[in-house]
Amino acid sequence: MSRSVRFFAVAVLAACASLLPAEDKKPAAPPADDGFKPMFDGKTLDGWANVNCHPDTFFVKNNEIVTTGEPTGFLRTAKQYENFVMEFDWMHVEKTKMANSGLFVWGDPLPGVGTPYTRGIEVQVLINYAPKDGWATSHGDIFSIHGARCKPDRVHPTNPKMERCLPSENRVKGGGEWNHYKVTANDGAIKLEVNGKEVSGVSKCTPRKGYLALESEGAECHFKNIKIKELPSTNPKPEEIAKVWEGHTSMFTGLDLKGWKTEKDAWKVAGGVLKANGKTDLVSEKKYGNVELIFDWKVPAKSESVQCELSLGGVSKTIIGGPGAKPGAWRRDTIRWDEARGTFPISFKPSAGLEIMNVFVRELKEEKK
Repeated sequence: MSRSVRFFAVAVLAACASLLPAEDKKPAAPPADDGFKPMFDGKTLDGWANVNCHPDTFFVKNNEIVTTGEPTGFLRTAKQYENFVMEFDWMHVEKTKMANSGLFVWGDPLPGVGTPYTRGIEVQVLINYAPKDGWATSHGDIFSIHGARCKPDRVHPTNPKMERCLPSENRVKGGGEWNHYKVTANDGAIKLEVNGKEVSGVSKCTPRKGYLALESEGAECHFKNIKIKELPSTNPKPEEIAKVWEGHTSMFTGLDLKGWKTEKDAWKVAGGVLKANGKTDLVSEKKYGNVELIFDWKVPAKSESVQCELSLGGVSKTIIGGPGAKPGAWRRDTIRWDEARGTFPISFKPSAGLEIMNVFVRELKEEKK
C-alpha cells in the first residue's frame, strides 16, 4: 500500500469516528476521589483560629499560610480531629540560624498554664539545630508537650525516660527549600514521613483526639498544600479527648498593649507576658457585661503572699493563693461574673513584679426566662 493510500485511509477512519453519536464516545474518566479535603483555601484563614498571637502573626500570601514567628503561639483548626492522614509542605526562610515551628496534634483549644503552647503531641518543623549531646534533631522529631503523653517508637538515645522519638535518618532540606510532611494519626499512634519516607513515630498518645495547630516560634515559616483525609473512629474514651473550645478569645496579642489602656511604661510586654512596672491599672478598651475570664499569673518568688487584684463588672476582686500556693509559680484562675449591671472594662491592678499571660474572655449570654 502506498503512503498516500495509507494517509487517505487514516483520514477516513478519523472522519467516521467524529460522526459517531455522543453516547458512543467514551469520556475521560474523572479523577479518583482519594478522600483528601483541603484544610486551606489559599486565600483566607477560614477554618482556623488564631489562639494567642498578634492579629498579624499568621497571614495568607501567594496561596501560603505564613507565620512571622512572633510571638510564640499557635493557629489551630476550628474543629477537632481523631484519626487522619494529613499532608502539607513547609519551608523556613532562615538559612543559617536555627528556625523553629511545628504541628501540634490532638491539642487543647487554649495554651497550657504559664506557657504559650498547648497540651498535645508536637511534630517538629525545625532546621539548623544539632545539639552536641544529640538530645534532639532537625529532621522530624515527635514528642509530647505540657501534660500530653506518648510512647516513642524508639528509646531516646540520651534519656530513656524522654517521650521523644528521634528520626531514623536525616531527610529535611534546609532554609529556602520546601519539605513535604505526611502525618498519619490513628488510634493514638502517629507516624511521620519526611519527603517520602517514614522516619519517626509514637504510640499510646493521650489525648488522641483534639485540635491540629500550626506553631509560631521565633522564625518565619511558610505552609502550603495542606490537606487531610479523616479515618474511621476508634472510639476514644472521654479522658483521651482534648478539651473542647467553649468560646473564649484572647485579650492579649503577646506583642503589645493593643486593646488595653494604661500610663506610659506602667506595664511592659516581654516574652509574651504582661509585666506590671508602675502603679497604674491595666484597663481593657472594650467594656463587658457578664463574662468568664481566664488568665495565668504569678508574683515574684520572694513575695510574702500570692495574690492578684482585678476588676470585673465594676466590682473589685482579690484572688488569694490557697494552701500550697508558691510565689514564683504560674497559676491559672477562671472567674465567672454574671451579676453585671451594665458594661464595664476589665482591669488588673499592679503589684510589684506581677506577671500575667494567656488572658481569655468569654461573654456570657443572658439566659431566657
